[in-house]
Amino acid sequence: MRKLTAGFFHSVDGVIESPNLWQFDAFDDELGALLGEIMPRIDTVLMGRIGWQEWAGYWPTASADADFGAFINNMPKYVASRTLKQDDLAIWQNSTLIEGDVVDFVRDLKNQPGGEIAVMAGVSLARKLFFAGLLEELTLITHPVVAGAGKRMFEPTDPVTRLELKKSYSTSKGNVISVYGLKPE
Repeated sequence: MRKLTAGFFHSVDGVIESPNLWQFDAFDDELGALLGEIMPRIDTVLMGRIGWQEWAGYWPTASADADFGAFINNMPKYVASRTLKQDDLAIWQNSTLIEGDVVDFVRDLKNQPGGEIAVMAGVSLARKLFFAGLLEELTLITHPVVAGAGKRMFEPTDPVTRLELKKSYSTSKGNVISVYGLKPE
């Protein structure tokens, strides 16, 4: 069975939305190395509608960060949306709309041959798959900043859920990388 992961930049106060507004100079060589380790394992990406639309407006023509651009542009991307149509996805290569129930789709995808599947740019999608028990690892890269306003990974209505810390370490610029999984019953 394929492994499903998600990773998000995160402020100390839990904000994950728009890290470009609060990440400042905290992105360091160790984070670059971490992403460089992760990217070769991934051969499929899942995205939410909002994240896909934001990234589709940037990555196909981005000149910065060529390594990630080549990675994400060539990657098969499955998009969870109730409003987009497959024709809407034609603006970004290798994008396919998820038809039907997203949990059933991902459960089936995990049982197909292939490498790691990653949720990117899809907070609500990652949360849904996490609570459905399909997400094996959630990586939070906490930057040393209080962002204030913005979307958070978890919501006040989410159920109490026990987690297992699989790995944690800090970088030279004070980022804390924490990898969580659901605590086994």
